Amino acid sequence: MDFNWYLDPITNHYVDFEGVVGRKPFWMFALFNFLIALGLSIVLNIIHLSPLSGLYSLAVLLPSLGLGVRRMHDIGMSGWWLLVGLVPVLGWIYLIYLYCQPSKTPYGA
Repeated sequence: MDFNWYLDPITNHYVDFEGVVGRKPFWMFALFNFLIALGLSIVLNIIHLSPLSGLYSLAVLLPSLGLGVRRMHDIGMSGWWLLVGLVPVLGWIYLIYLYCQPSKTPYGA
C-alpha cells in the first residue's frame, strides 16, 4: 500500500474544496484515516490518555471535509450534499452510497 494516498490530502490539499477526487484516492484516505484513528485510540486508551485521540480527529477534519466535497464534485453534485450525513443512519447510508458512485467528470480517477 502506498501511504501517499493518506499524506497527499493532508500536505497538498489541507483546505482544498475545489476540484475533484476519484473513488480510489477517497477510499484509500478513508481506510488509512480509520486505521490510524483506531490504532491511536487503542494506544491512548492503554496509557490512559484517551481524550487526546480527539486532537487527531480535529487535525484531519478539514482534509476529510475537503475530500468529501471534492468527491461530491466528482460525481456531479454540490459539496453541500455532505450535510445529508447529519441525518442519523439514513443520511450516513445515503452518503456512503454517493461516495461509491462512479466518476462523472473526465478528471476522476
